[in-house]
Amino acid sequence: MANVMGYNRKLAAVMRKHGLVDEASLQSLYDKCAKESLLLATQLVAESLIDEMTLLGMVGEDSQTPPLDLDKMKIDLDGIRELNKGEDIITEEQSKFYGVLPLALIGDHLTLAVANPYDVVMLDNLKLSVKKQILSVVSTERAINKARENSYHAQEKAVAEMMENMGDEGEELSVKDKQQEEADDDINVAEGDESPAVKLVRTIIASAIQKGASDIHIEPFEKRVRVRFRMDGVLHEMFSPPKKIQNAMVSRVKIMTDTMNIAERGKPQDGRIQVKMGGNSIDIRVNSLPTVHGEKICMRILNKSNLAGSLESLCFEPEVLEIVRKAIGAPYGMLLVTGPTGSGKSTTLYSCLRAVMTVEDNVNTVEDPVEYEIEGLNQCHVNPKRGLTFAAALRALLRQDPDTIMIGEIRDQETIEIAVKAALTGHLVLSTLHTNDAPSTISRIVDMGIEPFLAASTVLAIVAQRLGRRLCKNCKTQMTKDELPTREQLLTSGYKPEEIENIILWKPVGCSLCSNGYKGRFALVEAMEMSDELRKVIIGGASTIELRKAAMDCGMITLRRAGLMNALRGVTSVEEVMRHTVGEDVVVEEAPSKDKPKVESEPAAAAETEEAAK
Repeated sequence: MANVMGYNRKLAAVMRKHGLVDEASLQSLYDKCAKESLLLATQLVAESLIDEMTLLGMVGEDSQTPPLDLDKMKIDLDGIRELNKGEDIITEEQSKFYGVLPLALIGDHLTLAVANPYDVVMLDNLKLSVKKQILSVVSTERAINKARENSYHAQEKAVAEMMENMGDEGEELSVKDKQQEEADDDINVAEGDESPAVKLVRTIIASAIQKGASDIHIEPFEKRVRVRFRMDGVLHEMFSPPKKIQNAMVSRVKIMTDTMNIAERGKPQDGRIQVKMGGNSIDIRVNSLPTVHGEKICMRILNKSNLAGSLESLCFEPEVLEIVRKAIGAPYGMLLVTGPTGSGKSTTLYSCLRAVMTVEDNVNTVEDPVEYEIEGLNQCHVNPKRGLTFAAALRALLRQDPDTIMIGEIRDQETIEIAVKAALTGHLVLSTLHTNDAPSTISRIVDMGIEPFLAASTVLAIVAQRLGRRLCKNCKTQMTKDELPTREQLLTSGYKPEEIENIILWKPVGCSLCSNGYKGRFALVEAMEMSDELRKVIIGGASTIELRKAAMDCGMITLRRAGLMNALRGVTSVEEVMRHTVGEDVVVEEAPSKDKPKVESEPAAAAETEEAAK
């Protein structure tokens, strides 16, 4: 601990003041501490000259610092890391050097347990280092050392405990054996094998499902293995298993799939696991990737209980929901959903399929792979190795008397040509494309070889979406006037002048119930409904910029605008909206006041360049 001698002198004076220890014993112990650089407080307790709680109360009273018994506290350093963008706010080395331990982080205030509350210089240095306001509580060196060991090495202890004892989570998880699928027997993951790798893999999967994670990443590095969960679209480090069981963990995951080869470590492989937990059937897509230090495993969790049951449950804007309903209610045509991986496209498409599924209709899907198996849908799994491509499956499907067709993804010219022909010949086609927004989807279709007049006549609507994080209802707070963006910044972001007056925006804080102030996600959606005006623009060979302007003139709510409206409602923060969307044309005030500068409109070409770069 820094400044040991200064603390010893101060404590010796306090002891003499209260007369709790005789002068001879105190002086002898003080000289010993000075010679060996020991902490006087620790030695007083070790020699049974004073009770630890009495000493703690006395030091707290003298230093005007609240005393705290760390032995009765549970410290969540993982929670503090999450609130500090995944990093230790105070490293273990700093904690040992200064004799401190972080206890809680709320907003800009860090609660810190200190063994030496008199060292003002040390506290100032830490304040500059962590860039937070520090609230000190006093504890003892022994208690801080014990709590530090339990806190900074909590993951290692948890993993060791998992491998020694099977947790309750693991006992509930079962894997469906493919070879006995006809018998419909559920086999426990660890049946006949109690190895550490088996227990750990089972616990990791069960923990991810319980926490609502969408993906599990098992990542090997030179000296350690990292396990991360993607929750609410953001990765969080959860475990750090021993390096020595890395290969055993990878092999165990491969064995659970029944399709991956455990002997093959030099090329990527794909597999699938079916598990049951808490009465829910859950599919897990597995992919292995050879890296420098071993195979990286990524598992995508597809929980059927999380699948939206109806269009209303998607919580789309009323205008967007009306456009989608009108499109899926049409007898023929195409509804396209665009967005990056993990933006909820499949959830939207499955909800649309549920809305059109009836006994009278023949509803079919072509997917790679089939993400959710749903009763009543005729689902086809693409297998390129056997010649069953999207195009081949679609050709066969058109001879199956379909009414509605869902294509998992349009990737090439052949697939889009068949899809357009199907839409022209009286079928309703639902599919996805990877584009940044709704207007650019038309340009993508034309680039893939479809004539503009065919694109204009077959497409009913295009929905572009992202998933943004919701603000935690428990801890979100209103931004103060000093924290609010300036008027120019608000106009530039896309707010209208009339919305800026008395605007109320919210910000994340962070608490024990959320992750960095966010909990759950919601859909940011823009929907471009095809109209006669837009069809004329498309047939005329308009660029994406011109098409976007025409769509906005027709009343299209853009992704940025949808996000800003949700920020006004307190659903999310402006920062989160900016993270997921690109800017639109800036609103120009028609009559700017004398004391407020006029904000010029950004050139449309700049917006298009930004979109293309993204």
